[in-house]
Amino acid sequence: MIPHRRILSKVLFSAVVFLTFSLGNLVKAQDGKALFSQNCASCHAIDKKLTGPALMGVEDRWTNKKNLYSWIRNNQAFLKTGDPYANKLYNEFNKVQMNLFPNLSDAEIGAILKYIKDWKPAAAPGAAGAGGASKAEEGDSTLLFGILTLILAVIAFTLMQVNSNLKKLSDDKEGIPAVEPVPFWRNKAYIAFVTVILFLVGGYLTTKGAIGLGRNKGYQPEQPIFYSHKVHAGINQINCQYCHIGVYQGKQATIPSVNVCMNCHMAINEYKGEKLYREDGEEVNGTAQIQKLYEYAGFTPGQPWDASKAKPIEWTRIHNLPDHVYFNHAQHVNAGKVQCQTCHGEINKMDEVKQFADLSMGWCINCHRSTQVQFKDNGFYSIYEKYHEDLKNGKIDSTKGITVEKIGGTECQKCHY
Repeated sequence: MIPHRRILSKVLFSAVVFLTFSLGNLVKAQDGKALFSQNCASCHAIDKKLTGPALMGVEDRWTNKKNLYSWIRNNQAFLKTGDPYANKLYNEFNKVQMNLFPNLSDAEIGAILKYIKDWKPAAAPGAAGAGGASKAEEGDSTLLFGILTLILAVIAFTLMQVNSNLKKLSDDKEGIPAVEPVPFWRNKAYIAFVTVILFLVGGYLTTKGAIGLGRNKGYQPEQPIFYSHKVHAGINQINCQYCHIGVYQGKQATIPSVNVCMNCHMAINEYKGEKLYREDGEEVNGTAQIQKLYEYAGFTPGQPWDASKAKPIEWTRIHNLPDHVYFNHAQHVNAGKVQCQTCHGEINKMDEVKQFADLSMGWCINCHRSTQVQFKDNGFYSIYEKYHEDLKNGKIDSTKGITVEKIGGTECQKCHY
C-alpha cells in the first residue's frame, strides 16, 4: 500500500505546483491591470495622450527604473532633483501636477509597468470582431475564474476516485474484504464538497453583484441622434461649456437645448467630415443625423425657423449618481480645476459616449486622497488661509501639498446630506 501512497502523493504535489504557478501568474497579471485602472487610467492611456502622456514604452524613456519609481510616487519631490526629462515632461503638459502615490510598493509599480509593457491594442473599429475584441479587453475575469474553478473541481473528483481505486487495489492485495462503495449521490463527503463549492460560488456572485449594483462603467446606449463628441469637441474644438453651460457655474453640467444645436446647424445642413462609425463598426450617415435634428427643431432649410415648434431631444442619460449623493460640477471644474477627462475619459475622441469610470464611492474617495488642492489664484479656498501660511512657513511639506482629504473632502456629509 505504501508505493500507491507515494504515487498519489507525487500526483497531488505535481498538480498543486502546476496550479499554484499558473494561478500566481494570472493573479499577478490581473493585479497589474486592476492597479492601472484604479490609479492611472483617469489621466493616462497606454497608446494615446490624455491629461498625461501615453504610457507605451514608458520604461524606455527613463534613464533607470529607480528614477521612474520615484517619479510615480512623488513627482513634485523628484522635480527638485533637476532631472532634465522629468522637467521637460512637466513643462510639456502645462505644469499639471501628477497625483501622488506614496503608498504604492515596488511590487505594485512593477505589476503596473508589466501590464503596460504586455498590453496589446484592440482591433480597429469596423474590423471583423472589433466589437467582441474591445469588450473582451475591457471585461472582467469572472468567466476565466469560473472555468478555473470548474477545472479544479474536476481534478479534485478525479484524485478522490484515484485514491478510492488505489485503496481498493491495496485491500485486495492484503486480503481485506472489499466494502461495497457508497453511490455518489449518497456519499456524505461528496455532498458536503458540492455544497461548499456552491455556497462559495453563490456567495461570490451575490457579493459581486451587490457591490456593483447601480454602477454602469462602460454603459454606452444608442442615442436618438448620433452626436459625435470627436467631431464637435475634438476636430472642431468647440469648448465644452458652449453646450454644457452649467459646468462652471452650477451643480449640473446641463444638457444643451435644441436652440443651442441650431445656432450652428441652421447654416450647417450637410456633414462633409471623415467617416463616422458606431461602436459595432456600422457606418453612420452624418447628413441624415442633421436631418433628425431638424425634425426635432421643426426646421425646414431655406425657411425662417419658428423655435416654438421645437420639441426636446430625448437623450438617454449615461452618468447618473444615486439620489443620496451630492456632486457639484462647479466645485470640481471651477474651484478644484479638475479636467473633464479625469471623470469622463478622453471625451473629445469619442463618437458614441460611454461611462468611463465606475463613479463609485471608493473611486471618488481615492481621488480626494491623492488630488492636491490648487490654492494659487483660487478665491474659493480663501477661507483656508491657515494652510497658505503653513505652506509658506514650512509647517507643511510642500511636496505633499494639501489634498482634498485635508480640507474635509472625505467627510461623510460632504457628499451625503
